[in-house]
Amino acid sequence: MADLNIPTAPLIEGTTHVHSGKVRDLYRIDAGEHEGRLLMVASDRISAYDFVLDSTIPDKGEILTRMSLWWFDQLAALVGNHVVSTDVPSAVVGRAVVCERLDMFPVECVARGYLTGSGLLDYQRTNEVCGIPLPAGLQDGSRLPEPIFTPATKAELGDHDENVFYEAVVEEVGDDAAAELRMLTMEVYGKAHDLARERGIILADTKLEFGRRASSDGTGTTILADEVLTPDSSRFWPAAEWQPGRAQASYDKQIVRDWLTSAESGWDRTSGEAPPALPDAVVERTRSRYVEAYELLTGERF
Repeated sequence: MADLNIPTAPLIEGTTHVHSGKVRDLYRIDAGEHEGRLLMVASDRISAYDFVLDSTIPDKGEILTRMSLWWFDQLAALVGNHVVSTDVPSAVVGRAVVCERLDMFPVECVARGYLTGSGLLDYQRTNEVCGIPLPAGLQDGSRLPEPIFTPATKAELGDHDENVFYEAVVEEVGDDAAAELRMLTMEVYGKAHDLARERGIILADTKLEFGRRASSDGTGTTILADEVLTPDSSRFWPAAEWQPGRAQASYDKQIVRDWLTSAESGWDRTSGEAPPALPDAVVERTRSRYVEAYELLTGERF
C-alpha cells in the first residue's frame, strides 16, 4: 500500500472528524439543526498513482462541490441524493455539504460508454471487460456498441480498486440490490452522457457510489452519495477532439499524470517514493481544465 500522506484534517467547530480520503474530509455534526448528520468537505488535494501530492489545485474543492450539486439537480427525477443542506460553517463555505448518514454499498458502480483506462487493459487481455464480451478491433477511445456496467471493489486507501464481474456484486449485496445498482448506474450514465454531449463533451465513463436511506418499513431507499460526475470521478473528453486509436484530450488530472511520468519530473513511479511537488505551470493548467469543464457543463461562470 502506498503512503498517501494525507494532511491532518482541519478542526471545524461543532464537529468531530470521522474520516479523510484522498480528497474529502468527513465530519460528524455535534450540535445544532443538523446534529447527527455528516459534513462532507472537498479539499484542494489532488492524488495520482495512489499518492496524495504535496501540491494542491486552487479552487478544486469548490469546483467539485458546485459541479456535484449541479448534477444532483439534473438527476433528481432519476434518483435521490444524500445532500441535506449547503448551509455549512464559514470556514468551508462553497466546498462542503451537509449530508445524510447512509448504509453505503461496498461497490464502486462504474459505467463505461467508451473503451479506455483499466477497461482497455482488460479488453486487450481477454476481449472482455468485467466478463462482458466486446467486439474485436476496438481501440483506445472506441465507443462501445452500448454502455456497460463494470463494477469494482472498494479498495483501502493507497490500493487500487479492482474490476469485478457482476456476479461478485450479487454475492456481496444480493440479487435485488445488485440489479438496482446496475439499473441506476446505467440510467444516470445515459442521462449524463446526453447532457454532456449537448455541451460538446463526451462522458467516456464514470464512477458512482450509492447508499441506502433507512425507512420505517426497513426496506430503505437507494440514493446517490459522495460526489457525482466530476473530473475526479469521470472521464470528460472534448467531443471535437475525439479520435479513437490514441489517448484523448481530457478535462481532468491527466495533465498531472503526464508530468509525473515525464523525464522532467525525475520521478520513478516504481520506486515507492512519493512524487515531487508540481510546477506552478502544471498546477495552473490543471485548475484551468477543471474550471473549463465546470463552465462548459453547467453554463455558469466560476
